[in-house]
Amino acid sequence: MQAYHDNEWGHPEHATPVLFELLCLETYQAGLSWQTVINKRAAFRRAFYNYDIERVAAMTADDLERLLTNKAIIRNRLKLTATINNARVLANWSASVPFDDWLWAFVDGQPVRHAVTTMAEIPATTDLARTIAKAMKKRGFKFVGPTTVYSFLQAAGLVNDHLISCDWAPENQVRGVS
Repeated sequence: MQAYHDNEWGHPEHATPVLFELLCLETYQAGLSWQTVINKRAAFRRAFYNYDIERVAAMTADDLERLLTNKAIIRNRLKLTATINNARVLANWSASVPFDDWLWAFVDGQPVRHAVTTMAEIPATTDLARTIAKAMKKRGFKFVGPTTVYSFLQAAGLVNDHLISCDWAPENQVRGVS
């Protein structure tokens, strides 16, 4: 978990395949511990072709049934179905604006910084997350409630909720503390 925190979480991400994986991981985490998801991450990558959007989008009902027997992953039908559905949304993205640009436009291309000092100050969701969740649902995404979307925004670096005391807080990066 430390490596994920130090190397991924909260770092601005623009690559659509990585954004897709982060969205999936947050979907899997709903109702479970983050440790459980991290422990199963490699198995999820194998099960979903390293989150190759086109390959996941092409998965069939038979593939879903096979996934539901895979003890190495979280076998929740709704979450697995959402992964395939959301890959199809991205594979069929027909907007003139690429997905990452569409997503980052909600924050004007710059991470939202919540300079918090304790974990208790970090919200479970925000108006921004509710707005993005609604827009994602309108585009056809599944399992993207405001809490899941807020966690996704944090993971993908659109929201930076590193504690001020964290070496990875932007305030500390500017000072060269890391």
